[in-house]
Amino acid sequence: MKLTFGFTPCPNDAFAFHALVHGLVPAPFGVEPVLLDIEELNRRAAGAELAFTKLSFGAAAAAGDRYRLLRSGAALGRGVGPLVVAREAGSLEGAAAGRLAIPGRETTAFLLLRLAVPALGDVVELRYDRILDAVVSGEVDAGLIIHESRFTYGGHGLVSVADLGEWWEGETGLPVPLAGIFARTDLEPGAVDAAEAAIRASVEYAFANPGASRDYVRSLSHEMSDEVCAAHIALYVNEHSVDIGDDGLAAIDRLLGRATAAA
Repeated sequence: MKLTFGFTPCPNDAFAFHALVHGLVPAPFGVEPVLLDIEELNRRAAGAELAFTKLSFGAAAAAGDRYRLLRSGAALGRGVGPLVVAREAGSLEGAAAGRLAIPGRETTAFLLLRLAVPALGDVVELRYDRILDAVVSGEVDAGLIIHESRFTYGGHGLVSVADLGEWWEGETGLPVPLAGIFARTDLEPGAVDAAEAAIRASVEYAFANPGASRDYVRSLSHEMSDEVCAAHIALYVNEHSVDIGDDGLAAIDRLLGRATAAA
C-alpha cells in the first residue's frame, strides 16, 4: 500500500523526509511523494486529496476538519520568521502601504504580516521564488519572502525592512509556527500513528546521517548553492521537527487564536 505525502521540494523537507521516501525507516506502507510549493499544498487541502500533507499554519483553519496535525515534521522555531524586503531601507508600515508581493494568502507569512500591519496596500500574489526579482525590477515596492530567499536577498541588492519572526517572538515570547504535517481525518487511527512515528524516525535519521540525503536535496534544489542548502536546513529543521513540543503547540494555538480574533 502506498499513501500520498505532500511536501515541498525545499532543502529542509528533502532533508527531513528523505529517509521516509526512500524506505530507510520502518513504515507499514510506502510513500508516494507529491512535491509542490507550500501555497499549492495549502490550496489542495480544500479537496483533501492527499493522505498526508504539509500545510502552513495560516491555512490550518481553512482545512477545517479534513486534516489533523501530527506532532512530527513541523517547520517551527526561533529566528525562522519571514522577512519584508525592499530596494531601500524604511519602515514596515511604509512598505506594507505600497505594492507588496506575497507568497500566497494562505501562508503563515501573510498571516503574520496581517497581524503585524492590519492596514495593507496593494497585495500581489507571486510564487515565492519570483518575489525577489519583482522587487528588484520595480514591479512591486516590497516583498514578503520565505524559504531560501531569506539567505539570498542581499545578493539582489535588497534590504530587510522587517523580520516578522522577531515581531512575533517579541509579542508572544513563543517560537514562530510556520508549517506542520497534517493527516487526513478519514484515515485509520493506526495508519496515522504509524505515519507520525515514521516521520519522526525520518527526521531523527536525517540528524544522525546528515550526508545521506545530499543527492536527494541537490536533485530537488539544483538552482541553490550548497551553502544556501545547508543554511536552509540548519535554520528550518530543528528539535521542533522531531516533536512540536508544548511551547510549539502553545505557539500554534496563539497564532490561530489571534487570526480568529483579527478575522
